[in-house]
Amino acid sequence: MIDFGFDKIALIGAVALIVIGPEKLPRVARTVGHLLGKAQRYVADVKAEVNRSIELEELKKVKTQFEDAARNVEQAVQSEIQQTSSDFDKTWAEATSGLSTGGVEHEALRTPSIEYKHPNKKWRLKRGATPQWYKQRNGIRAKALSGAARVARFRPPRASA
Repeated sequence: MIDFGFDKIALIGAVALIVIGPEKLPRVARTVGHLLGKAQRYVADVKAEVNRSIELEELKKVKTQFEDAARNVEQAVQSEIQQTSSDFDKTWAEATSGLSTGGVEHEALRTPSIEYKHPNKKWRLKRGATPQWYKQRNGIRAKALSGAARVARFRPPRASA
């Protein structure tokens, strides 16, 4: 960068004082300061943008490397699964070949037929989250009482005279 010493800055200031004049020099110096500040901010923004683009390129490289590694792991796992399943099928076929005698299979090898049984729930009926057995055990009201029923329930018994 340009090397400015104290003597060069003093010479520039003296020439500016003579050329511009003492009345306009503070305003010109303020304007020059603002312009230098804007230039520095612009340079800093450009540097930050360049750094962001470099980091973005590095992240893209890391992303592609990670995706390649994940793809390789997936392929290795798939090949191991295929190999294991083929070994298992072969072993299963060898193990079950001795169990079938005369076309009749062993009882343990048959898969039981499970039929679907409907739960018989009243799905249209709105139900609370608290189970009925809990409400009954702890004395929680299951039904709302009307005002007249509540008065009749809590009315003190009549005294027979």
